[in-house]
Amino acid sequence: MKKNIFRSLLTGMAAVSVLAGTPACLDPNSGSGNKTESTTAANTAEAETEAAAVAAAPAADDSLQKVLDDKKLVLGLDASFPPMGFTDENNDIIGFDIDVAQEVCDRLGVELVKQPINWDTKEEDLKVGKIDCIWNGMSISPARAEVMNLSEPYMKNEMIFVVPANSEIKSMDDLKGKTVGVQTGSTAQEILEAADLFSDITESPLEDNVTALNQMELGFSDAVFLDSVVANYFITSNSKDYVILPGNLEAEEYAIGFRKEDEELRNKVQELLSEMKADGKLGEISSKWFGSDVTTVK
Repeated sequence: MKKNIFRSLLTGMAAVSVLAGTPACLDPNSGSGNKTESTTAANTAEAETEAAAVAAAPAADDSLQKVLDDKKLVLGLDASFPPMGFTDENNDIIGFDIDVAQEVCDRLGVELVKQPINWDTKEEDLKVGKIDCIWNGMSISPARAEVMNLSEPYMKNEMIFVVPANSEIKSMDDLKGKTVGVQTGSTAQEILEAADLFSDITESPLEDNVTALNQMELGFSDAVFLDSVVANYFITSNSKDYVILPGNLEAEEYAIGFRKEDEELRNKVQELLSEMKADGKLGEISSKWFGSDVTTVK
């Protein structure tokens, strides 16, 4: 009797033991559903993170390679801006900037393509790829630095007033009530319009500096506000009887403008300019146009 009771107890305990372990034994993959779902979610999150990183990463900069592959550099300029870049009597585009750019292209092994543009829409021409750079005595300004990748300054400049030699205007104080010509879309226009004297003058916006100077000579304006580099060259090379008024509204510096993302092209051109400064070629070109090395390239 005791044996039977004992055997019954053992059987009962074994049954309880089996029942207690049944879930694990009956479902050897118990918990695998949750594990699979977690793994899938983790993989999805990882893939999304990688995709976001790729999307956020900047596009590869092939600006220099594109110029090398195309075997040409397209330079945008106002072809009426002596001595930096202008059209001569043979309808050839020449100038200081043109000579420097040609030397850079020779060292790159590419063709220099000179592309005249509307100065008022130069930023858009650069952005859409019509040109590779703007290289034409372009003054540095915060607005231009915002939308372009500018080179380091390569020349200093001052913004001054020019009047006919026989003018009654002898100083900037005498400009009150007078008409002043200025190139539209230029930093000269921005500076003039921001000056205290602007409210006392009549502005005459014109397409380029040469036109503005010619209009002054014809009596349509009393003075022209422009770059000292341009004024000095124009007066000397054309034996014009003009006078530069004492003082200036602002000192500026010239730089080359590239597309914001074109870092490789910008850096290579800058490297070559420094190389030209060191070996004397830049000074040679400057002396041809200005009588001495007036460049500020380091």
